[in-house]
Amino acid sequence: MSRTVGVLVMEHIAAGLVEGNQVTGQLKLFPESPQSLDPLQSMHSEDVVGAIRELVEKVAGAQKIEAIGVGFPGIIRSGVVEESPNLQQVKGFALQAALSASLKGKAAGVPVRVFNDADAMAAGIAATHGKLHQLTRVWTLGNGIGFGRYPASEGVWEGGHTVVTLDPKESFCGCGGKGHLEGILGRRSMRMRFLDLEPEEVFENARAGDARCAEFLQLCHRALAAATADSIHMEGPGVFFITGLDTHFIDTGLLDRLVHEMVKMSPLQGSRFEVLAASDELGILGAAVNASHATK
Repeated sequence: MSRTVGVLVMEHIAAGLVEGNQVTGQLKLFPESPQSLDPLQSMHSEDVVGAIRELVEKVAGAQKIEAIGVGFPGIIRSGVVEESPNLQQVKGFALQAALSASLKGKAAGVPVRVFNDADAMAAGIAATHGKLHQLTRVWTLGNGIGFGRYPASEGVWEGGHTVVTLDPKESFCGCGGKGHLEGILGRRSMRMRFLDLEPEEVFENARAGDARCAEFLQLCHRALAAATADSIHMEGPGVFFITGLDTHFIDTGLLDRLVHEMVKMSPLQGSRFEVLAASDELGILGAAVNASHATK
């Protein structure tokens, strides 16, 4: 049975060994203990590569590895991070080539492939749900908003930057664009909007009756519903998974009602949302699955 290493880079870095579409053994993490702030935002791109390499070599050990897959935030083309609004220091960085060149020991010479992190998450969901031959779509909620799809298809698919409002004051997205979903629902954007409150406090206050926070709760759900409706109108209905650190902010019943208001053509009815607990393993599995397919 072939062995691959999967790596997921989001708010931290996680790596694991994958055999037969299952993560085996203990995950390796950087940093090893959780931190309140995103440690990757202050790291040089070469240091990010070094942290990934160290985890890969720990996971691989003395075993023969067939491929290494990395899920990384941003627009990824041919192994280059062309844009990454929440890790701006890696813009233009040839991550795939740099990681390949840095590997030593049993991992040296093993094919490396880099994918968008949300796409890796979608592949992991497809693998665990037995849907490797079906369209799988997922929203990932964290510092930024990711939109992942499986199987891979030509296109950018930066659904987190879907324009969901024409209000010119909505300018909190890390990419600098106005009216984006991420500029409303992203954790970084919420902190910029509510300078005196953490995101958890915003939603707690909303449910306690605070008018300003309650209005924002509605805005978040309308924004996510609008971006989902755009996807439905482009690719058809289906299940939309939601995962990430901030899924506890989401009311799927409210989302369902809002999407129904926005999608009225009968052939496009029938979509639903399914929330999945945040899991490094899903992204690790998906990165490994994508790498395995890409290197055959």
